[in-house]
Amino acid sequence: MRTLSIVLFTLGTLLGITAPALADGAQTGADIHVAQTLGDRELTVIIRRVAEVPGPVHIDLVTHAGSPPGVVTVSAGAAGSPTSTTKVELGGTPGFYSGTVHVDRAGPWELKVDEATIPFVVPAIVSSPWENATYGGFVAAGLLLVVALVLGVRGRTGLAIVPAGGMIAALAVAVTAAVLAPMIPQPPAPGEDLDPTFDNVNDPYQRTSIVDFSRPPVNLVPSITGNDLTLSLTDGSSGRPVDDLLVHDNAFIHLVVISPSGRLQHLHPIRVAPGEFRARLKPEPGVHAIAAEIARRGGGVQLLRSSITVTGEGKSHTNEGKADLTTQIRAAGSPSTITAKFGTRDLQPWLGMLGHMIVVGPVTDSQTPAATSSAAPIWAHVHAMIPPTPGMPDKPDESVAAYGPDVSFTYSFPLPGRYLVWIQVERDYTVLTVPAVVEVPQGVQG
Repeated sequence: MRTLSIVLFTLGTLLGITAPALADGAQTGADIHVAQTLGDRELTVIIRRVAEVPGPVHIDLVTHAGSPPGVVTVSAGAAGSPTSTTKVELGGTPGFYSGTVHVDRAGPWELKVDEATIPFVVPAIVSSPWENATYGGFVAAGLLLVVALVLGVRGRTGLAIVPAGGMIAALAVAVTAAVLAPMIPQPPAPGEDLDPTFDNVNDPYQRTSIVDFSRPPVNLVPSITGNDLTLSLTDGSSGRPVDDLLVHDNAFIHLVVISPSGRLQHLHPIRVAPGEFRARLKPEPGVHAIAAEIARRGGGVQLLRSSITVTGEGKSHTNEGKADLTTQIRAAGSPSTITAKFGTRDLQPWLGMLGHMIVVGPVTDSQTPAATSSAAPIWAHVHAMIPPTPGMPDKPDESVAAYGPDVSFTYSFPLPGRYLVWIQVERDYTVLTVPAVVEVPQGVQG
């Protein structure tokens, strides 16, 4: 009877333990938004979350004002797997156009949208070792409990001690794993920290020999053919093509181009080969200042600057966005606020943000805007975050037009002088660009 009492006490303890809410298994994935300047089209490619493997992958192509209609070929491929292809017909009205491709296993895949290639990872649902230990321990304890109860009821109390002891040991393993699991660091994530492979995606807990995941800076070499700007990215150490860019702020590369007349283009070059990206410029002859913002796996965010000369015929393009600007400019080194008032509450998220502000300076009036921008010591990309709104999704896409009318940016201009500023928002699937000039005074010398 003593043994049976111990068993019953342990049963009560087991029933009183709440199953742990573990967050240690591999993530099942999320929607991937990637802006792409595909020829004359500015698209947002949305790779929807993969629900099951094998299974479908739903693709949305978001077009913007001025994007020509036509048929786009979308395909998904991976080494050793058949390529799945579909056609998406883009209409003349800006908005969402959908297609579906199929994947047959978890691991690294590549989505092709015409000539653009977008690497992405189909995640695997993998239980962590400590999650297995937790639930395995509880299952083993339950089975041993049944055995101990049966032996105790039949009067074989001596034999019941063995499964009862095993049950207690199994419980100890399960409870220990559940308690320690939140404190155990996650393994490096394939696709974010590690170069993804089929092996490490399906088993992220396998032993890796890599200790330092950091990558050296990137070299940028621009070239232009006609109106197509090509960016060659190479590793600063090995000289090899850089093919480990991460999607950050909904793009692989945020390319800012300032033309000789001071017009700003915010483009998102497509990947056409490892380490090679391309975007089409609107023609304007002369020297253009360029800055490419990238995030490299293990290397953090980097800003690469250069310039390019465009030849041939062309004309200046003006920015058409209009807004009333209210500024609270403080001395250099102190936070300043710039607010753009767009009048109505119908702005859409663009690149995952409510608004973007490009800052270049200090500049002088002695040269063209592009030439003086090339020499400017400060280039910054500032965001206005999407405010939490009741009834709206936490991470709204471009289909939600319910924000504004005021868009505010806070930035500490590090040096006194004159700055060129461009504010960008989206309305009616049109990116509005509002240029401005800001004078920042000298701070008080202490």
